[in-house]
Amino acid sequence: MPRKFENMKQIVITFLGTLSLLFGVFSASAQESIYYYKIDEEIAKPALRKTQLALKEATEGKCDYILLEMNTFGGELHSADEIRTLLLEAPMPVFVFINNNAASAGALISIACDSIYMAPGASIGAASVVNQSGEIMPDKYQSYMRSLMRATAEKNGRNPQIAEAMVDPDTYVEGISEKGKVLTFTSKEAMEHGFCEGEADSREAVIHAAGISDYNITEQNLSWIEKVINFLVSPVVSSILIMMMVGGIYFELQSPGLGLPIIIAAIGALLFFAPHYLQGLADHWEILLFIGGLALLILEIFVIPGFGVAGISGIVLMVTALVFAMIFNIGFDFHFAPKGAVVGGFFNVLSALIIGFFISLWLSKKVFLMKTKYGVLALDTELKETEGFSSVDTHLSELVGKEGTALTFMRPAGKVEIDGGIYDAVTDMGVVEQGTTVRVVRFENAQLVVEKAEL
Repeated sequence: MPRKFENMKQIVITFLGTLSLLFGVFSASAQESIYYYKIDEEIAKPALRKTQLALKEATEGKCDYILLEMNTFGGELHSADEIRTLLLEAPMPVFVFINNNAASAGALISIACDSIYMAPGASIGAASVVNQSGEIMPDKYQSYMRSLMRATAEKNGRNPQIAEAMVDPDTYVEGISEKGKVLTFTSKEAMEHGFCEGEADSREAVIHAAGISDYNITEQNLSWIEKVINFLVSPVVSSILIMMMVGGIYFELQSPGLGLPIIIAAIGALLFFAPHYLQGLADHWEILLFIGGLALLILEIFVIPGFGVAGISGIVLMVTALVFAMIFNIGFDFHFAPKGAVVGGFFNVLSALIIGFFISLWLSKKVFLMKTKYGVLALDTELKETEGFSSVDTHLSELVGKEGTALTFMRPAGKVEIDGGIYDAVTDMGVVEQGTTVRVVRFENAQLVVEKAEL
């Protein structure tokens, strides 16, 4: 009997342990996992990178939902379009919590999410395409945005006409949108017309409004490397890096020979292209284009005298590479780049080049004329002709009429020997064979001019 009771006791303990284990597994599986990140800045490359990282980490962590908290007045269309595509193709449902504003590009991103929740007093809409001055762009630019808004709304079961009215003031939606005005919804209006699932004043309120009671949140925490990349790809910093390149090349031209200026230019180029390459914006051919342009410019400076085709071609290639590195393209396909992106990129690069050039001019005067305990770094004394100074060796004019011998083949420049002295000279007409007797006919532009002597 004791052994029998002992066996039954063991069976009961095992049974209860199994139940406890099953209950624990059931409880753990019932808890929903939510990945949370925030976009509270202009829609641009940093916001795109945040979204890419969010989807990557949420997928790897097998999260059940993504919660995006957003407050933005808009930004770059091509970045918004890429974010829209990423959210539409996300393997898990995406909620957006509009905490104040989702204007322009922010409206497009919001509509791409599966569920929209808005803070009391928040707004969504006003998605017309504008230029950098805030002026409405022509209809050919609005057409692309209208199609994006319609397609995105249809994909998530929202009214495409309402989405189009947020872009086009000529779109009329009975009882909702007046003709001549771009549509913007408040949170109450968005709920009334099916463009918002509900109001919430915090992310926790959004989660409860979505019917999720047992959950854990994984919050996006950018590493310092990611923060640096986001910082470097911002338009302002990119312009400063371009100025570094221009300044470095300019100072290198002032004092040829590989030194500090060219190193500064190289650092600027590295900091510009590396983050853009990691962002997927700068392609291999764009980087090679920049290197090729730089090689031509160096060739012009150190090998080819003067400044001609090689130098101009190098500058054109470098500017082209910088412009294309700032816009979204796949290889040589620019179909996904929004209209006007190339012009906008060219404007940004050209502005940075001009500003960088004039800053370099100003700095060159300040640096080279800066006084030190050893004096100034460059001479600023003016040698005037009235004081007896001349840049021309005037005694050469005394050789006019004298005869000599061509030491080199002249076509037309070469060297001649006259009265035991060797001089640079040019022929007056045609070519002169080496060893031919020549006569100096004149002295002009600090140069001896010779012709064949008559026998």
